[in-house]
Amino acid sequence: MRTPQITSWHSATWQTKVAQQQPTYSDPKALESAVAQLSRLPPIVVSWEIEALRERLAAAQRGQAFLLQGGDCAETFADCESDTIAKKLKILLQMSLVLVHGLKKPVVRIGRMAGQYAKPRSADTETKDGVTLPSYRGDIVNRPGFTPEEREPDPQLLLRGYERAALTLNFVRALIDGGFADLHHPEYWDLDFVRHSPLRVRYERIVTSISDALDFFESMRGQPVEESDRVEFYASHEGLHLLYEQAQTRYIARQKRWYNLSTHMPWIGMRTAALDGAHVEFFRGIANPMGVKVGPAMSAEWVQGLVATLNPTNPRNERGF
Repeated sequence: MRTPQITSWHSATWQTKVAQQQPTYSDPKALESAVAQLSRLPPIVVSWEIEALRERLAAAQRGQAFLLQGGDCAETFADCESDTIAKKLKILLQMSLVLVHGLKKPVVRIGRMAGQYAKPRSADTETKDGVTLPSYRGDIVNRPGFTPEEREPDPQLLLRGYERAALTLNFVRALIDGGFADLHHPEYWDLDFVRHSPLRVRYERIVTSISDALDFFESMRGQPVEESDRVEFYASHEGLHLLYEQAQTRYIARQKRWYNLSTHMPWIGMRTAALDGAHVEFFRGIANPMGVKVGPAMSAEWVQGLVATLNPTNPRNERGF
């Protein structure tokens, strides 16, 4: 697998480009201080996890695995509670269980969580009853209440976002390491809607089938099936707020690559996918596998330009883009 040689790129070169969907902060020094603090904090993920995901996605591209990505359009800080996180994980585990049973292939599980705190907006401001205020851009930027104080972009929310993301992913990892994802007991993943679903009986048959198959195979081998009591889980979010993404981007000398360590798989939305824009400039230099949201408003030339810019040295697309 070839490694792109990007000699003129570093994590702040995007600041020479036009950046869409970025908030305007009234106190530049407070913003600078918050970003500096964020850049000194430990990364939320590590490079070898990202490399492992690259390998899993390469297998999916070869048809040897299936990619499942799910989660919220936008998280809130209030979502950082144990019951909410566990329910999201249960849904992904249930969906992946059905896919494994039906496809007879491994499933790569990616949650749109632990960082999905920024929201793109169609306008910078919002007007209600003759009052115009900045648009709500997600909990990492400002607050949803319609008052000047709540809609003022607050640099400290970048740090709160980092904390909530780290806490969320830490809890997910603890659940998985503690046996929450044990394939011997997928009935633990049940949610209320499953018990009342018309497909409940079919789902229970799948659960029983997998449990029986594992028990039989382990009886024949005389030992547990490797990793049947845990699964791999990866996080993703839209890399919208570039100062937040920049602060957690590091050069890993042993890999000789830059990594965005705020998440495993960031992606670019349609509103920030301009070829000459700041987001594409930032994304072209990181080694993470990435996504780009593609819609009917994008031409074939635009999409081809994105592929050429974001993955210039690997036309066979082994990078995971």
